[in-house]
Amino acid sequence: MNKKPTILIVDDEKSARDGLVRALRRDYNVFAAENGNSALEVLANQKIDVLLSDVRMPGMDGITLMQRALVNNPELVCIILTAYGDVDLAVEAMKHGATDFMTKPINLDKLELVLGRVLKAKKIELENEQLKVQLDSKYGLENIIGCSAPMQEVFDTIRQVASSRATVLIQGESGTGKELVAKAIHQLGSRSKGAFVAVHCAALSQNLLESELFGHEKGAFTGAMERRIGRFEKADGGSLFLDEISEIDASVQVKILRALEERQVERVGGDTPVDVDARLIAATNRDLKAMVDEGDFREDLFYRLYVVVITLPPLRDRQDDILLLLSHYLAVFNEENGKRFEGFTPAAYEMLSAYKWPGNIRELRNLVERMVVLARGSVLDVKDIPVQVREQASGGGEVNINADLTVDEMEKRMVIQALEKTGGNRTKAAERLGISRRTLHRKLNQYGIQ
Repeated sequence: MNKKPTILIVDDEKSARDGLVRALRRDYNVFAAENGNSALEVLANQKIDVLLSDVRMPGMDGITLMQRALVNNPELVCIILTAYGDVDLAVEAMKHGATDFMTKPINLDKLELVLGRVLKAKKIELENEQLKVQLDSKYGLENIIGCSAPMQEVFDTIRQVASSRATVLIQGESGTGKELVAKAIHQLGSRSKGAFVAVHCAALSQNLLESELFGHEKGAFTGAMERRIGRFEKADGGSLFLDEISEIDASVQVKILRALEERQVERVGGDTPVDVDARLIAATNRDLKAMVDEGDFREDLFYRLYVVVITLPPLRDRQDDILLLLSHYLAVFNEENGKRFEGFTPAAYEMLSAYKWPGNIRELRNLVERMVVLARGSVLDVKDIPVQVREQASGGGEVNINADLTVDEMEKRMVIQALEKTGGNRTKAAERLGISRRTLHRKLNQYGIQ
């Protein structure tokens, strides 16, 4: 059975407010508030699909209410009610995020048509967004960039484990791409048609996390206005990804253990077990075994998780992948920002290859974006690399830079070296240097290299 959409009506006139409630409650779940502050309380405790608000109210006006509501719920559909002749206010509301507006007194037949239209548009938008997510992750391993030996081992393990229903624990430093690996396991397995549900455990308080994972019954706690389905149930038939599982409180760990062992959950405030069939994929950037030894993580849950373990190497141990990653993100941010950088100069590539990348792939991605946005010219050079990265890379003695050479002399040597290592193959040499073949050809002419 389809769940009825939920509408919040906000109007300081009681008669107008009550009239709208009576007119809509047959087809919608309807909440009402007499002012902006009361409306924000409802929005904080209840999932609202449509905000239907008068624009002129004492205290907080409808536009301000709408702006504050959209901060926490960008998907909220907002319809503003204005008095006849308030065209300027209606235009202002549309500029700040209103989906539509209507003039008072409200024509109920027209309101029904407007609600039907905006909710249908929202449904299509959500379906398109879900389709985009599915398409983005359709090819599984092709989203994970790497040709180094450590990453080939990771790929082999992903292929082996994907078709099973075994629980998987992904270990690795922050920024190494643990969620990408989890998505690849999901997409390559028999559950790919089911949902991939991700929960970032460290971002939620323990009380909120319990409700998010297992759901709650209406009235289970203050603000629980209706039954809510948890993430375990949403992932039924698919995969549930728990990122940073090491940060979960012991009381929630017990319930996760039961869900794994019995394939059942109980909603907060409920006593009826609910069957769930969700494959669990967990991730952590900490040593769970050490946490068990120190009493900070349950041993029984640890062994339930420690079935198949995939350890992602840090970027500093994936030297062969740095060029691939730099080239990939350069192409991504060139397109996003309308730029045409052809690549990195040999000196810039040498410096970025020597850098230790403490933030791993996430740091590399952000750095390339910054360079693309701020740099000028046709290629990215050492001067475009942030100062702190330059200092750390050169300070560690990892970059083989001869202080007696000019930048041009250093670059010429690197071009010659790349050609020697690729047997004179210009395409491969350009790839090794992180520049386009056209840029390499220009460098050969510039330095008189045959």
